[in-house]
Amino acid sequence: MANAVVDGTDTGTAIPRVLIAADKFKGTLTAVQVAERVTAGLRRVLPDLEVEALPVADGGDGTVAAAVAAGFTRHEVRVTGPLGEPVTAAYALRGDTAVVEMAEASGLQLLPAGVFAPLTASTYGSGELLRAALDSGARTIVFGVGGSATTDGGAGMLAALGARFLDAAGEPVGPGGGGLRDLVTADLSDLDPRFASLDLVLASDVDNPLTGPKGAPAVYGPQKGASPADVAVLDAALAHFAAVLEKSLGGRAADHALAPGAGAAGGIGYGALVLGARFRPGIEVMLDVLGFARALDKATLVITGEGSLDEQTLHGKAPAGVAAAARAAGKEVVAVCGRLALPPKALGRAGIRRAYPLTEAEPDMARCLADPGPILERVAEGIARDFLT
Repeated sequence: MANAVVDGTDTGTAIPRVLIAADKFKGTLTAVQVAERVTAGLRRVLPDLEVEALPVADGGDGTVAAAVAAGFTRHEVRVTGPLGEPVTAAYALRGDTAVVEMAEASGLQLLPAGVFAPLTASTYGSGELLRAALDSGARTIVFGVGGSATTDGGAGMLAALGARFLDAAGEPVGPGGGGLRDLVTADLSDLDPRFASLDLVLASDVDNPLTGPKGAPAVYGPQKGASPADVAVLDAALAHFAAVLEKSLGGRAADHALAPGAGAAGGIGYGALVLGARFRPGIEVMLDVLGFARALDKATLVITGEGSLDEQTLHGKAPAGVAAAARAAGKEVVAVCGRLALPPKALGRAGIRRAYPLTEAEPDMARCLADPGPILERVAEGIARDFLT
């Protein structure tokens, strides 16, 4: 550690200050719980250690929780779930900036266990959630997308905000991507006018287009229960949706369909682009919103992480974003994880000095999954001994 000078006297060593900026361990620990456990482990070795916890997210599930942990206020509202049933969803608000997480209204976690609805699940509730944020006075909305149960191109969301999607008989088409096969007319004239002056940021960790081999149905449809036949239906339906929207939007409809992020969360990214959103990598947006730069400036060591550090981590996930920002500021970074599937060289290229998987303290993976908290505390003790003493 570098020498510190206090009142003109060289003290010999800088007082360590740790910033914990980790994502959730999906299915086992929230980002807040990860920070709590890491803090407890560090302080077993260094009881007086200065620690700042800044739970992070990349736009997917857990984004609202991260904003609330950073000082935003949680607001709950009843909206329409992905299968049409009412659900309670939350958004976060601070001043005139809101953080809206589509998974709160249209996420896979809202489906009954083992139940999927790839052709009919709708994003209508996500539109209701956006409208609630607008009604609360938001002038900037960070719209985090990921973890969706839906593949409807954002049609449900747009319908909740005033758009009308009609079939040959002039009736509303059915819910979900499957219903878009019957689309004949798209009327956007009654879309909520407040979007014209809203700064809407599409925050996502994926940059897929709407359709095609790398599009939403082909890449993510199977995760939502879509069979190969369903994927073909959904891909054709979303392509048809974009073609019909050209009658209202002109060439912009086709441009949006090809734009990075259009295929995010079952194509809700496309609907957000239609609303005038600008796409940014989710972790970059969230680090800005959460005040990461201020916290980073005071830190001597950064601890990041997520449930699985693997090849996907390197492509826009939270730990990669945290490590990139920390490396640019000249800060040392280590990571915690449940599972490590990256070699040291790949970690180094990402700016991570060393990774500490739970299996380093407990080789039994079943135990790591069943009760990860105490094991994570033991891992954090190792970090303290290796980097802070």
